[in-house]
Amino acid sequence: MATALARISRRTIASALSPHPHLLHRAVSTEASAKSITPSADRVKWDYRGQRQIIPLGQWVPKVAVDAYVAPNVVLAGQVTVWDGASVWNGSVLRGDLNKITVGFCSNVQERCVIHAAWNSPTGLPAETSIERYVTIGAYSLLRSVTIEPEVIIGQHSILMEGSFVETHSIVEAGSVVPPGRRIPSGELWAGNPARFVRSLTHEETLEIPKLAVAINDHSKSYFSEFLPYSTVYLEVEKLKKKLGISI
Repeated sequence: MATALARISRRTIASALSPHPHLLHRAVSTEASAKSITPSADRVKWDYRGQRQIIPLGQWVPKVAVDAYVAPNVVLAGQVTVWDGASVWNGSVLRGDLNKITVGFCSNVQERCVIHAAWNSPTGLPAETSIERYVTIGAYSLLRSVTIEPEVIIGQHSILMEGSFVETHSIVEAGSVVPPGRRIPSGELWAGNPARFVRSLTHEETLEIPKLAVAINDHSKSYFSEFLPYSTVYLEVEKLKKKLGISI
């Protein structure tokens, strides 16, 4: 009797531990179907719109326009506003803990830039950092409490110190250092450390020889195409994705 009970209990335990044939078949088919829909390793697994590092400071929260591009590893802190069509590229830090920072319409802040603003400016100009429309800030640049008018190019690795003011249609060459309170007039090219006037970019330059004036004028017109926005490619990609219904 005891032997019979032992045999029955062994069979019961074995049947409980081993899966039923139909359940095993279902598990195998589920595993096969899961393998068939496994996404490619090349597929992007994140959406940059959910990756922005937006850091509130007290009552100040960074504001980003709907159609502005802010890269996944960009840090926006405090009083920062990024306007329509603007772009802030990978690794940049915009720290508005002491004063306001504004990136204007269709302007772009390229890779690894650091933008800050002091409490006050030694020149009496607003201490906030104001980057107006169609401005290009080259990679690895440092800006602190500066005012940049529309359609300006700041070359990469440039440093613009407190109270500096860059007027419209001007170019600051790569690697330049603009001292505190320095004003760069409209239509001029500046370069060096400290930054100095190099040449005029407009036809307003006074020339005695008419033919040379025409040549300089034609040459200067080629510069103005550089001020046009070319950083809106991310915006166009997002529009295309939305139009085609692409989720990633």
